[in-house]
Amino acid sequence: MTVTTNAAYHTRWATIADLPALEALMKRAIDGLQAGLLSPEQIAASHAIMGLDTQLVEDGTYLIAERDGIIAGCGGWSNRATLYGGDHSTDLRDPGLLDPAHDPAKIRAMYTDPDFARQGIGRLILDGCEKAAARQGFASAELMATLSGERLYAASGYVPVEEVEAVVDGVAIPLVRMRKQL
Repeated sequence: MTVTTNAAYHTRWATIADLPALEALMKRAIDGLQAGLLSPEQIAASHAIMGLDTQLVEDGTYLIAERDGIIAGCGGWSNRATLYGGDHSTDLRDPGLLDPAHDPAKIRAMYTDPDFARQGIGRLILDGCEKAAARQGFASAELMATLSGERLYAASGYVPVEEVEAVVDGVAIPLVRMRKQL
């Protein structure tokens, strides 16, 4: 199902068949878009707390932006308690369902291929995810922003709630929990 279209990109919900391409895109994004914001050690450690969460794909809440059949970016939303982390970061996962009457939806796993950065893909995906969460009754959303994503989220109306550090093998990775009313 196509969700939305703009002049150059269209979006659709990811399928299991997309997983290999999504994993490759995420690796490129983690390595490429955090350069200059994090040290090489922090970027390497980021792979332990970031990456693919197949639950989002299985739930039908993971959006892909494509141009000419090439995946340019991806991101999702969730009605589950997990705020961030991939399949491999089991200590960060909580599959419990949220109550839209009082819990914020979770915006999750937002990545743009470095070759497509600064072309509006993040906003396109974020908008699609927010609209889908609102259709499910959520009045607010929250996310855990990396330093490379924080500006996009702030420009999209998210406000910082707290600054945190994820520590991987003694390497601290700065993150910012942010929220928005939908």
